[in-house]
Amino acid sequence: MSEKILVIKDLLIEADIDGKWRPIVKGLSMTLEPGEIVGLIGESGAGKSTFGLAALGYAKPGCRIVSGSILLDGEELVGKSDAELRGIRGNKVAYVAQSAAASFNPAHTLEEQFAESPVQHGKMKMAEALQRSVELFRQLELPDPEHIGKRYPHQVSGGQLQRAMTAMALGSDPDIIIFDEPTTALDVTTQIEVLGAIKEAVKSRNVAAIYISHDLAVVAQMADRIMVLRYGDLIEEGNAREMLANPKEVYTRQLLSVRAQRGGRYDHGKEEIQLKVENVTARYPGTQIDVLKNINVEIVKGKTVAVVGESGSGKSTLARVITGLLPPSQGSVKFHDRLLTPDLKSRPKEDLQRIQMIYQMADVAMNPRHKIKDIIGRPVEFYLGIKGKQREQRVMELLHQIEIPEEYAERYPAQLSGGEKQRICIARALAAEPELIICDEVTSALDQLVAEGILDLLLNLQKELNVSYLFITHDIATVKAIADEIVVMYQGEVVEQGTKTEILEPPYEPYTELLLSSVPEMDPDWLDDLVERRKRGEAPTAESIGK
Repeated sequence: MSEKILVIKDLLIEADIDGKWRPIVKGLSMTLEPGEIVGLIGESGAGKSTFGLAALGYAKPGCRIVSGSILLDGEELVGKSDAELRGIRGNKVAYVAQSAAASFNPAHTLEEQFAESPVQHGKMKMAEALQRSVELFRQLELPDPEHIGKRYPHQVSGGQLQRAMTAMALGSDPDIIIFDEPTTALDVTTQIEVLGAIKEAVKSRNVAAIYISHDLAVVAQMADRIMVLRYGDLIEEGNAREMLANPKEVYTRQLLSVRAQRGGRYDHGKEEIQLKVENVTARYPGTQIDVLKNINVEIVKGKTVAVVGESGSGKSTLARVITGLLPPSQGSVKFHDRLLTPDLKSRPKEDLQRIQMIYQMADVAMNPRHKIKDIIGRPVEFYLGIKGKQREQRVMELLHQIEIPEEYAERYPAQLSGGEKQRICIARALAAEPELIICDEVTSALDQLVAEGILDLLLNLQKELNVSYLFITHDIATVKAIADEIVVMYQGEVVEQGTKTEILEPPYEPYTELLLSSVPEMDPDWLDDLVERRKRGEAPTAESIGK
């Protein structure tokens, strides 16, 4: 076995863009030692996921490895057949995807999908693999680890699904794991637990890892070394602590400053109640458990209400009730004091237009067979009756608003990065010219600079159009940037609500304090220090507040 477990040298990867092969990874190199974690940072389209996936000897559809070398344990991956690579993937090197919802097979249980890799590679018998799944589900703090494996992907929350995927990657004890935004879909409290579990597993087993993320504070907790990428080029590389303390390049300093400078907003003007959720209780069809319990929330016209809480708290379910996707068993939703019909199918077109939703997982929110111009243009035509050249012009205006080049109109979703896909979803919601937009983790898939631009865009639109937002998020920095009011939810109930100042300044309600204390800081020692303080009882934990 070579001293370096991974050596990538002068890697050139091209993508088919508008019928022409263009470089997206431009001669990059990387080394990785056993037990070392390298963080890849950069904005959407920087090439970080494409470069990270190369450790699998893999290029995405529409991409090709043109030249360069990828040595895994001294074995060249470039030029290997698909059959040879299948023997390596999931065995020597594993992958944790950004969007678990788009990666699991809906027809198989979690434990079946966990067992597939170790069994197929001959590392374990089925019974042993199933027992191993329970151990890792417990380590990653999934609820009811002995039985959750018998559930199907749609029967668990997005955060739980992401943790299950992390367990799957660890299942075969690989030499290298590529983590591609593994905590993007997680609430802050769960993110800390998962980050701690990942870090402990990698270090204790001497497993090497490539950690891809747009959140520099998260990478600060995980990485020994950081590579900053932009447009397929290496901008800066170095020891994580040294880079965070003294970044040399302007672009790296911009990434650091964005994380630190998100500020607040102030309320002003006459308040008009636009949306009112009154005494809403809801459960999913075929179940006996209330996932929302007597919820009361108001949204003032032209303002933003942020709903925060961990995975499974009911945030997204509240959005489904408001939009009519899940009729409540009790209570009502009013828009401008007019009762909305509880079922989406029975709502008039005007109500559908006035309330739009942007979904969390852009990967599964767009039709992969439709071009971007049709994805955005359809609501323009459906709601506003704009056709032909006027429709095309409006699509271009919306692309300009979200800072996407006009030539993207002819592309398909698969030809876009994760951040670009989410921006198209935002444009699709804006196309209807709504009064209220429900934003379900809309910046979670975006790098920090792009997320900052999207938040600025949303705030500018709010100022110009007096549009209201219900902003579902686990990112406290986003809450500080965009919220007027905050609603804190836990296990289907509202724990507390009030103005941003009331919620984010002490004294804190215990669960709110747990959320706030779980937000990663740029200090590389922050995660380890938090774990130690929680062990000593000096910082709140899930157990200490009776979760």
